[in-house]
Amino acid sequence: MKKMLAAALAVGLAPALAAALGGLLTGSALAATPDDPLAATGRWSAYTAGRAATPPMGWSSWNAFATDIDEAKILASAQRIVDSGLAAKGYRYINIDDGWALQRRGRDGQLIVRADKFPSARNGDTPNFRPFTDRLHALGLKAGIYSDLGRNTCSQAYAPSDADLPKGSVAEREVGLYGHIDQDIALYFASWGFDFIKVDGCGLRDYGPASVRVRSGKFRALGPMLDSGAVTRSDSGAVQGLFREINLALARANPDGDYLLSLCVWGAANVRAWGKDYGNISRTSDDIAPAWGRLLVNYDSAVTRSLYAHPGAWNDPDMLHIGAGDFDADHLIEARSHFSLWAMLNAPLMIGTDLRATPASLMNIFGNADIIALNQDPAGNQAVLAYDSSDLQILVKPLASGDKGVAIFNRGSGPYDVELNAGHLKFSDTAPIALTDLWSKQRTDFTGRIKLRVAPRETLVFRAQGTRSLLGGYYLSEQPGSVNPAVDGVIDPTVDPTIFRTAAGWTGTTGPGDRPTYAGWGGARADSAPYGQVLQIAGTTFGAGIGILANSRLEVRNTARRFTTMVGVDDSAVDKTHAVTFAVYGDGRLLATSAPLKWGMAAQPLSVPVAGVKLIELVARSRGATNQRLPVTWGDAALMR
Repeated sequence: MKKMLAAALAVGLAPALAAALGGLLTGSALAATPDDPLAATGRWSAYTAGRAATPPMGWSSWNAFATDIDEAKILASAQRIVDSGLAAKGYRYINIDDGWALQRRGRDGQLIVRADKFPSARNGDTPNFRPFTDRLHALGLKAGIYSDLGRNTCSQAYAPSDADLPKGSVAEREVGLYGHIDQDIALYFASWGFDFIKVDGCGLRDYGPASVRVRSGKFRALGPMLDSGAVTRSDSGAVQGLFREINLALARANPDGDYLLSLCVWGAANVRAWGKDYGNISRTSDDIAPAWGRLLVNYDSAVTRSLYAHPGAWNDPDMLHIGAGDFDADHLIEARSHFSLWAMLNAPLMIGTDLRATPASLMNIFGNADIIALNQDPAGNQAVLAYDSSDLQILVKPLASGDKGVAIFNRGSGPYDVELNAGHLKFSDTAPIALTDLWSKQRTDFTGRIKLRVAPRETLVFRAQGTRSLLGGYYLSEQPGSVNPAVDGVIDPTVDPTIFRTAAGWTGTTGPGDRPTYAGWGGARADSAPYGQVLQIAGTTFGAGIGILANSRLEVRNTARRFTTMVGVDDSAVDKTHAVTFAVYGDGRLLATSAPLKWGMAAQPLSVPVAGVKLIELVARSRGATNQRLPVTWGDAALMR
């Protein structure tokens, strides 16, 4: 691989390809020094290829139509996006989901479009999507397409009818990427002109040799490499390897770097930890459904993962399901909550309803420019939990202007009287704070604290202006979009017990119920210890900081003059024997190190000059420790100007 990169640079190969190769070499999945993944590299390793400086916005066909898609439906939705003014507000991607492929031609492996559904594609015996994508581009929009990591797609495994599914022999019905990555990616992007691809994972999960569909003789066996029920039964390395191939193919097919890659393996294979290194958006959970319980599941899978989302790579709790069920025009409180929460999470804002029949009340939700601005803020900070309970949460999202987005989310069935205080916002409690309600547009001023009433299932969302409590700098937890857990210390991925479990899942009340499945427990957290406790070292609590496990490495983009922190083993640690040494690197050079610190020892201050340093790396190293028994704290970690 190193020889490939050198050759690419030597001959002046397309910058996108050189960048992709370089990213794969230096990414956390392939550390620059495999024998020591904690060694400083001086390079940001999270995904930056493609075009996703802010979360993508648009519309996708699946929630509205499943596989019953056609050109008229999709173009009508695109036209409504334009005519309603939503395109001008950032909704640009028009994405075709499963159901477009007729077959893979035997003689050359060419994918054939269902020309009966997409008549503009008719072109002899080789239908061509280019007239369709040209039409979308002429409207000022972008075009997205769907595929699968395996040979076959999700609908081929689950659709109740094969009416909209690929036709022909076993081989002809294999329309997924497996074995055809270079060919298909070149077709989608270089030949057909698409700008976005969603890559599903059913082909690696649902076609094992023991499956009914394979034993019927209708499909060839593959894997399984993915298992949605248990992370221990997935082959994460194999899945990452396929996405690595896709990345290289995307770079070759898009020399201008104008593309987006959506990873859709539904939180399986511990993707919530590594998706940020392989694609622009990465699904953190199974599919959403138009039910309140399902919203809670998908939201919970992403809300504690603010350090795993950055400009270029975003957490994806799935499409907006506004327009159906608990989020239709008769449930505007729930619909507004859905939209507000997805905006605060920096989730992609992908509309999933049939826009041809969407009422004005819901179109107004999609078009709320002030809430869109929270989602599209250039700082790229996903909201952090400032208050956390099972029935009410307060999320705070630092914005590029210095303002804060604030959401107060009532998850439950009764109203709450909530006290929002300056400490939640990291604002001074002696200076005025202005709150602007982004739904009503009303402004309220307060000092110190304010009481607010939140109705059941309501999310109050505000833009807050005030005076920072930390003068002259920013806490790292206020800029999670600039902090990347390149190595988070998690050795044995463990299911997160805090994610809501619902009877509104895909199996309903059949089977054993909705058991914990999504890994991520113990990952890096902003303003929290890895397992949800308050940050605390030897009895001293910290309202700001980063909680992470031992043997970890954080990458921090820097524009400051000094880095300051208080370091130590968190009081939540079970391991009270092993010492941890904390080190600060700047552009790969060691700048400072702590004494070895054990559980119960007082926090040690570090104050490090970093003027001129582009990338700071924070390493917590321990010998012989079991990482997941040894959480550590970078207390009050801040960049001072």
